[in-house]
Amino acid sequence: MPEISTVVLPDFAAGAVNLASARLGAKGIFSTDEFFAPLSRMLNDAPAEFDPDLYDDNGKYMDGWESRRKRVPGHDWSVIRLAMPGRIFGFDVDTRFFTGNYPPHCSIEAAFVAEGDPTEATEWSELLPKSPLGPSAQHFFENADRDRVWTHLRLHIYPDGGVARLRVYGAAHFDWSAVGEEQELDLAYVFHGAKALAWSDAHYGHPDKMLGPGRGLNMGDGWETKRRRGPGHDWAIIRLGHAGLIRRVIVDTHFFKGNYPDTCELLGAYLPEAGDSWSEAEIAASEGWKPILGRQKLEMDRKHEFAGPAIADIGPVTHVRFAMHPDGGVMRLRLFGIKA
Repeated sequence: MPEISTVVLPDFAAGAVNLASARLGAKGIFSTDEFFAPLSRMLNDAPAEFDPDLYDDNGKYMDGWESRRKRVPGHDWSVIRLAMPGRIFGFDVDTRFFTGNYPPHCSIEAAFVAEGDPTEATEWSELLPKSPLGPSAQHFFENADRDRVWTHLRLHIYPDGGVARLRVYGAAHFDWSAVGEEQELDLAYVFHGAKALAWSDAHYGHPDKMLGPGRGLNMGDGWETKRRRGPGHDWAIIRLGHAGLIRRVIVDTHFFKGNYPDTCELLGAYLPEAGDSWSEAEIAASEGWKPILGRQKLEMDRKHEFAGPAIADIGPVTHVRFAMHPDGGVMRLRLFGIKA
């Protein structure tokens, strides 16, 4: 099987979160057929893989969702519950490694269900009309309506076949208007709209993982960089879910024992007009942002909480630069504060 070349993500993916991420909680809740491969595999976060020698009871093992060859009229489809309600910027329908068994076309509908999952009475809106697909490739489709909020998708494939991955690029929807002026929330939580925009290295784990739910499942569920062999240190720039005043910081090195950072620090800036794509000059300027948390010593496999005098009041911030010295892994970063 040939290697898949690296694909440059489209502009609509910049600063977006994958609303169809299984790691964040997205689930496949229905499919008309998943004889060859279950729907759940299509939502995995890691890129699809291919083992030419791997088979199971139903045939060739494929890393994605695959229905059997349809011998009756109609087509196959599935329903996905998004990880969080959100606005959708675009899609990646990835047929990686599906060469003679990919669907020639697909379409996508969306629905908003306030509680639970769709029923027969649910109204669906078409976001992507019937569109062509090709073998073993990523197919990017931009969504024109970025304002409406959705909770579920219905993916149609015509007439049958396999999709390795479905990625839904968008933004988490959180009703900040319902948050009280003195109500403390995690401003860096992905479900509240936070997102990592730039970083020095993500060899073992993306910095977005630090913003996820819970304390983490294992060492692979955090941000970890490769071993630094030269000068400098690792860092990540994070857009907060809302402009706010940071009052408490948690840096959790859960599971990181021989690879936790020696120290960390946090800088902040108020940049309400900043975009989601950062130039080298903008990144360099972030080194001069105001300190919120000065350089702090870290320990292995521990939740470190910093509050009170350790946190500098620099006013409202929209972005932070979290730095690890010199390298290593952090499971979760929590920035508790109030909205500004």
